[in-house]
Amino acid sequence: MQKSSPAGLRPGRRELVMAMGAAALGAALPGRAGAAAEEIAVGVVLPLSGANAQFGINSRQGLELAADEINAAGGIKALGGARLKLIVADSTSQPTSAATVAQRLITQNRCVALIGAYASSLTLAVSEVTERRGIPLLTMSFSDMLTERGFKHIYQVVSKGSVLGKAQYDYAAAVVAGADRIKKIAILYEDTAYGTSQAAGIRDAARAAGADVVLDEAYPLGITDVTPLINKLRASDAQIVFPVSYLNDSLLIIRVMRQQKITLPVVGGAAGYVIPDFAKALGQYAQAVLSIAPANYDQKPEYTERYRKRFGTFMPHEALEHAVCLGVLASALEAAGSGKQDALSQALRSHTFDQGWAGVMSGGGVKFDAKGLNTLAQPVMVQWQDNELVSVWPQALAKGKLI
Repeated sequence: MQKSSPAGLRPGRRELVMAMGAAALGAALPGRAGAAAEEIAVGVVLPLSGANAQFGINSRQGLELAADEINAAGGIKALGGARLKLIVADSTSQPTSAATVAQRLITQNRCVALIGAYASSLTLAVSEVTERRGIPLLTMSFSDMLTERGFKHIYQVVSKGSVLGKAQYDYAAAVVAGADRIKKIAILYEDTAYGTSQAAGIRDAARAAGADVVLDEAYPLGITDVTPLINKLRASDAQIVFPVSYLNDSLLIIRVMRQQKITLPVVGGAAGYVIPDFAKALGQYAQAVLSIAPANYDQKPEYTERYRKRFGTFMPHEALEHAVCLGVLASALEAAGSGKQDALSQALRSHTFDQGWAGVMSGGGVKFDAKGLNTLAQPVMVQWQDNELVSVWPQALAKGKLI
């Protein structure tokens, strides 16, 4: 009598099923010897609900555009044409939620890397999870703390917050009044990781230039009444104001300033000051407002205009930089020829990424130092002109004249 097969499978049928299972497992594990991956799972953590939802939506759209283009061009050729599969999770706007969804992406979806999470407070929480698991995390968040903790698996494609803050002041001194004429400044900033890092850069640059910081005011994220802040600004005798805030706060600050006929030059701190919704909500109040930005769409229109065509608006910097993150990851996968953590991390740290979407960053590309900070990143000053953001400084990056 023939012995029955395990699980009730006939001889031959059992071997076929086992072979199919092994092939499927190989396809799910990029870099496995002898198996071509059909898909590479990339985890994305973004605030798709809550106060920062619009930033998260913009970021997701940038990632979707880049992923579609990379896949249409043949995917990751070093891995048999593997396609990038974005697995997007809503962090809400709460750090605890961000950490929870990051853990789920790693354990349930076997992502080779994570991208996110826009807001620095969210990214700090996610980075604790990815660092413990040895998973690369690519981010465009600003906080200095992200790359100052000795973590080995975080990659920050933009300038850190203090560098952006220094540029925010230095560029303003060059184009608004001239460094020898700015004597008194005001800083208004939200008390988050993003706000505090960037305000520190403004503060240090101003003091180094001999300017007095006559108003240095932190406020809680999501403030509902900025009138006390604006009253302090009016009484401060500042010549120029540097606000660092997300969208809702930026709208309140500018609207109340202009309604109270305070016409001080404004140099924003990116985030809420460089999003299409800023101009939509403020109308003429937005015109001529300046801001620092880690990158701007007018630097590489041959790429960014594809976003406008697909989504109907210019490509905000968070969408651009998330596309850069995915472009860098794709190039690193090509260089590594593997999705294994060690090989991917080695590729991220040892290569310069300046092709495709990776080259859209102002500064021409991405090269990570030992801390995971992009050494090529260069901030740009932009100005609202006719509902577009025009790069006006430094001269090497300027695409239009300052109003």
